[in-house]
Amino acid sequence: MSLVSAAVLLFLVMDPLGNLPVFLSALKRVPPARQTRVVLREMIFALIALLLFLLLGGHLLRLLGLSEPALGVAGGVILMLIALRMVFPSRETSMEEDVDSEPFIVPLAIPYVAGPSALATVLLLMTREPQRWPEWVAALLLAWSACLPIMLLSGTLRRWLGVRGLIAVERLMGLVLVTIAVEMLMTGVASFLAAHRMG
Repeated sequence: MSLVSAAVLLFLVMDPLGNLPVFLSALKRVPPARQTRVVLREMIFALIALLLFLLLGGHLLRLLGLSEPALGVAGGVILMLIALRMVFPSRETSMEEDVDSEPFIVPLAIPYVAGPSALATVLLLMTREPQRWPEWVAALLLAWSACLPIMLLSGTLRRWLGVRGLIAVERLMGLVLVTIAVEMLMTGVASFLAAHRMG
C-alpha cells in the first residue's frame, strides 16, 4: 500500500463527512463562539490517540497474544456495523449522543474520529509493515489534515448541504465504508487461512 492510498483509506475510515451530523448534534449546547476551539481541541485529541495506537499498538497486540488476522476481522466487523447504521439509520440505532455540556474527548475525539475502525486500521498498517512507520505517520497526518477543515466548517457545510444533503452524504459514506469493511474481513479471513495452511 502506498502512502497516498493509506492516507485515503484512513480518511474514509475516519469518515469526516459521515460524522458531520453527529458532530453538530454533540455541539448543539456549545456556544457558537466556542465551537471552532472545541472542534480543534477534539481533533488534536483524536490525532494523539491514533498516533499512540499506530506507534504502540503493535506492542499491545503482542502482549495480549492477538494476531493480525483477528485484528483485521474485528476491525471489519466493527466498521460494517457502523456503516450499516449509517446506511439504514433508525432512532434505536442512531449514532448521535445527547451531550449535556461541552464535549471533552468523548464522544467527538473518541469514538467519532478515532473510532474502533480507525484504530484497527492504523494497527493493521503498522503490524503488516512496521519498518514503514514514517510513511504510516505521514499518511495519518495527511488524512487528519484533510478531515480537519471539514470538521471546522461543519456548521457552514450544514447550511450549504441542508438536512437532506447531510443525509445523502451520510448514506454515501456508509456505502463506501461497507466496501472497506468487506475488504478488511476478506483480508483477515484470507490471512487466517494462509497462516493455518502454512502451519
